[in-house]
Amino acid sequence: MKKVLIANRGEIAVRIIRACADYGVGSVAVYANADIDALHARLADEAYGLDGERPADTYLNIPRLLDIARRSGADAVHPGYGFLSESEAFARAVIDAGLIWIGPSPETIARLGDKVEARKIALQVGAPLVAGTPDPVTDANEVLAFADKHGLPIIIKAAFGGGGRGMKIAWRMDEVEELYASAVREAVTAFGRGECFVEQFLDKPRHIEAQVLADMHGNVVVLGTRDCSLQRRNQKLVEEAPAPFLSDAQRSRIHAAARDICAAAGYTSAGTVEFLLSTGGAISFLEVNTRLQVEHPVTEQTTGVDLVIEQLRVADGLPLSITETPVPLGHSIEFRINAEDVGRGFLPTPGPVQRFDAPSGPGVRVDSGVQSGSVVPGTFDSLMAKLIVTGATRAQALARARRALREFRIEGVASVLPFHRAVIDHADFLGADGFKVHTRWIESDFAEPLAAAARAEPRHDGSLLRTAIEIDGRRMVLGLPAQLLRGLAEAPAQDSATTPAQAAATNAADLPSPIAGTVQAWKVAVGDEVNEGDLIAVMEAMKMEMQVHAHRAGRVTWQAAAGTFLAAGTRLANIE
Repeated sequence: MKKVLIANRGEIAVRIIRACADYGVGSVAVYANADIDALHARLADEAYGLDGERPADTYLNIPRLLDIARRSGADAVHPGYGFLSESEAFARAVIDAGLIWIGPSPETIARLGDKVEARKIALQVGAPLVAGTPDPVTDANEVLAFADKHGLPIIIKAAFGGGGRGMKIAWRMDEVEELYASAVREAVTAFGRGECFVEQFLDKPRHIEAQVLADMHGNVVVLGTRDCSLQRRNQKLVEEAPAPFLSDAQRSRIHAAARDICAAAGYTSAGTVEFLLSTGGAISFLEVNTRLQVEHPVTEQTTGVDLVIEQLRVADGLPLSITETPVPLGHSIEFRINAEDVGRGFLPTPGPVQRFDAPSGPGVRVDSGVQSGSVVPGTFDSLMAKLIVTGATRAQALARARRALREFRIEGVASVLPFHRAVIDHADFLGADGFKVHTRWIESDFAEPLAAAARAEPRHDGSLLRTAIEIDGRRMVLGLPAQLLRGLAEAPAQDSATTPAQAAATNAADLPSPIAGTVQAWKVAVGDEVNEGDLIAVMEAMKMEMQVHAHRAGRVTWQAAAGTFLAAGTRLANIE
């Protein structure tokens, strides 16, 4: 390959751009309108606009991505993670266009991306499994029947997705129907398909995964394990490698099952096999992610293997540079730095990043998709950067992490840094009396109060000297004297009026929008009587759904229209 189109955005696009430079190939970035001045668009050798705002019109638009590959002269495509990274249709379209697909084959993606088929493969090779539906369910009644037979809790999961989207846990029978509908909606939004299946849910399990590499010469290597148990809304926040507090027998069982599943599926490129580990020590296969993982840097730091370079090598037909499971080189912990307000229940907070001062020093790596002056759009994932801290031991990694988290400064948008600073000294995470973190630990056990972030006031900047522009679909940078732009920058807005749906919530009857996001669906109609705490609406922000409950009892007299985008704190409904 000579030139790689990166069909993604943010920090993973930056990560792949840098790997392309190290490997000696060119890089082509793509960007939605909101990302025209994003870091990945700046760093790539070339950058082309996708001419749209929403994921469906931009990073999920296969014809547009392939057209840019043709126009730019790219001969290979790397999908990163999320978006189209696990799309059989995209992989096939790339190959059919005569381009190199950097990932597993479309056939393998189809087999393992179908979570039901992946379960069947796991059963064939003897991997451990909990009870689940043999095929996707067709309606909520089938979910209720499964719960009646196997008991609660159960987990409803998108059959053709991953990354925590389209995944809902039911603890009560009366919430099954709504959670099933929510899982289907999220699956359609994130993956274009709404089929879901059901499994028994292991209460308070750890999330353990194995990193696998495989080439076209028959080599399948497990590089090691990771623990990814610290999650909120089924989205990982902290990951570490190797997974701590495992017995040798558990580690060997996970390695063997991961290797056998990938070998049986004819896997190539980088992939991750995920498992749950119950409090009693039982291991259960979860799924295979047929792509690079967000948390791949902790494996890189503890093995010395560049996983993206290995992906490029495999796609070029070369053998893996490593053929046996390596002995871990110390311990590494990754902290996802999301634009979320931890004091308001991890609510997404898109907006301008006014200050981004990343830490450095021994053992510290930062993979970032933003810098000071960047903007976090509300239409995409909230991940801004990843802090990866490595030491000779877990204790040294934790000590370096405390120092690095103290140094990290982000202003303009809220971030999860306060949570990371709290959890790094929590007894459950430190594990002196046993590692007690599990996948619902934040919701059920973490009780330390965290202050809500201050709402940032927009800063006026009249000293703009450069701006990104688009000429014939390709990103260019235009430099202009500050004096020429000062008058435009200081001119008053032509229309500062707000529509009724955008008005701030100002009285007791107003229900303010808890997040900056889109009104996905209403569960009540204007004129309905509601009680305090009733579910009345579903909102979506950064590809995740959030339920909205009535703040008081009364009659609904007004609602923002479904599909409306609202800023946090603006009026969502009136309840008189």
